Amino acid sequence: MTFAFDPTGGASVRTPRVLRLVLSDFRSYPALDLDVAGDLIVLAGENGAGKTNILEALSLLTPGRGLRRADLADCAREQGAGGWAVSVEISDDDMSLQLGTGRESAESALPQARKCRIDRAPVGSARAFADYVRVVWLTPSMDGLFTGPAGDRRRFLDRLVLAVDAEHGPRVSALERALRNRNRLLEDDSSDRAWLDAAEREIAELAVAVAAARSETVSRLASLVASGRDDASPFPWAELALAGELEAMIPDHPALEVEERYRAILRNGRARDAAAGRTLVGPQASDLVVRHGPKNADAARSSTGEQKALLVGLVLAHARLVASMSGMTPLVLLDEIAAHFDPLRRAALYDGLARLGAQVWMTGADPAAFADVASRATMLSVTPGRVETLSRPTGAT
Repeated sequence: MTFAFDPTGGASVRTPRVLRLVLSDFRSYPALDLDVAGDLIVLAGENGAGKTNILEALSLLTPGRGLRRADLADCAREQGAGGWAVSVEISDDDMSLQLGTGRESAESALPQARKCRIDRAPVGSARAFADYVRVVWLTPSMDGLFTGPAGDRRRFLDRLVLAVDAEHGPRVSALERALRNRNRLLEDDSSDRAWLDAAEREIAELAVAVAAARSETVSRLASLVASGRDDASPFPWAELALAGELEAMIPDHPALEVEERYRAILRNGRARDAAAGRTLVGPQASDLVVRHGPKNADAARSSTGEQKALLVGLVLAHARLVASMSGMTPLVLLDEIAAHFDPLRRAALYDGLARLGAQVWMTGADPAAFADVASRATMLSVTPGRVETLSRPTGAT
């Protein structure tokens, strides 16, 4: 794939940037007040210094549990009082605002709710942040995406969808609850058939909504990748498809008809699902299928470096899709991004990131791996509990 692509077709697009990041008792940071400038931010430091903690803090500007999928309590500094706070100042063209999220100090064993604020005014959840910022990321834990279980790819896909549709997360959660309820009813031989009918009606509505959102995102992303395909690029383009019985129906049938068909599948499969202890057909069992386009081969059969390159290409294409669908470029968080890449791919990656039009945060243990981009980036040195600015991009103040 290539990186020279206008995601909006010339339409105006917002370009939010983080100007300041403030942490309090978050992970390894008792306190941090960090000013940044420019589009490319590099965090360099030894393993365990706290680089990924900064990316995680930024990832909490989205719904969900961030790039580590951690419980709220796990984000608190071990020596702290149990609470933590993340605050960022966002600049969006001529507008500036503050987004904040955190957890109050735990004074009891009861779960503590996550708090969210915009310009210090409380909001219901992090979904409200989507009006001002979108975030996409790539972490080393995703390197085995193509060879791991289908559940990992579904979670990856749901994160892609969530970046363009902030309501997708609640729908997926509601579907999971409805499926668990059906499983309990199937376990109980005395359950009233009417209860099962009602449960399956709810599941069908949610399942079709979830599957349709996933299918639309995969279709849009596949089209975007195809429009920029380049067999000579260091980053191979990917063929994408969504495999699943429900997903196969969606393109050719109205939503209500798909719901009716899926309810029939659920009804006819009650005995089978009861024996299995789970619902076997539906979006909870679908899979994201990825192939190495230039080689016409399954991504899982590619080399480690090729898989990483495919994954990076997908994430950057997704960043363009987010810009196209939301009207704003996302923050892009790339943890240990230089790993597995030779100098040619690193240079091509940095050139592509510079043209992406988004603010990109990168981490790495070896500062030398960022030599090709150092003059264009804010270079930060990370040591335990501290972040120091080494240099700023040419012309930045």
